[in-house]
Amino acid sequence: MLPPQPPQAKKQLNVVGLIALIAGVLGFIFACIPGALIVGWILLPAAFVLGLVSLFLKDKGKGMGIAALILAVVGTIVGFVVFFAVVASSVDSAFGGGDTVVVQPSKDAGAKGEAVDEKKPASDVGTREKPYPIGSVIENDEWRVVINSVTVNATDAVVAASAVNEAPDAGSQYMMYNYSVTYLGDDPNGQMPAFVSVEYVTADGKTVNGLDKLVIAPEIFDSMSTLYKDATATGNEAVQVPSASADQGVIAITPGMLGDKVFVAVK
Repeated sequence: MLPPQPPQAKKQLNVVGLIALIAGVLGFIFACIPGALIVGWILLPAAFVLGLVSLFLKDKGKGMGIAALILAVVGTIVGFVVFFAVVASSVDSAFGGGDTVVVQPSKDAGAKGEAVDEKKPASDVGTREKPYPIGSVIENDEWRVVINSVTVNATDAVVAASAVNEAPDAGSQYMMYNYSVTYLGDDPNGQMPAFVSVEYVTADGKTVNGLDKLVIAPEIFDSMSTLYKDATATGNEAVQVPSASADQGVIAITPGMLGDKVFVAVK
């Protein structure tokens, strides 16, 4: 007959594991709150380290330490998801967002964009194949853009505008478009219209902007001065375009860094 076995000693409370678990729970909660992310990022690493230490303590329970490790890992993933969601929302707010709408041109469209009854989503028309006409008012929550006029062959005016302007390359000419940009946002510090993109796209799909061949247009558009709510900047931009198909291209407009791109005809 075997001698009776001594009763197994009950494992003691793992205080380190308990602290790790509490830190993990709190860290997970704070990681889900955009305004308290930093607290979660402090507690979750602490929970991970304490949970790991608790697993090596002799005669101590392991369950709470394991739970703390799981919470620390999952909470960190959740925290990164929340963080990038907040950043994306902030960027969208700062640089232009909301659905782009377009008002068909009228005699007052360039000034206020309110002289017609209907605004159409930018996705309906405004493609390269079916561009909006000159004078259409393109806007979202942050910016309003209007192409006021396009001079398909403005070579003489551009060359005469500045001594630094060279004659266009063989087979090319200078195109000049006049446009207005109005800031519609509510940033108390204002925004620069440099975040609005206006570019020429050739008939074969190549994008041309003022950096391809630097020229100074007469009454050049000022993209670096800050605009405040309802303020408007108007000016010209000149680009070098192929002479054979100059009037077959379109102008691509993006009202803000995250705005929808739409296209406007040049004639």
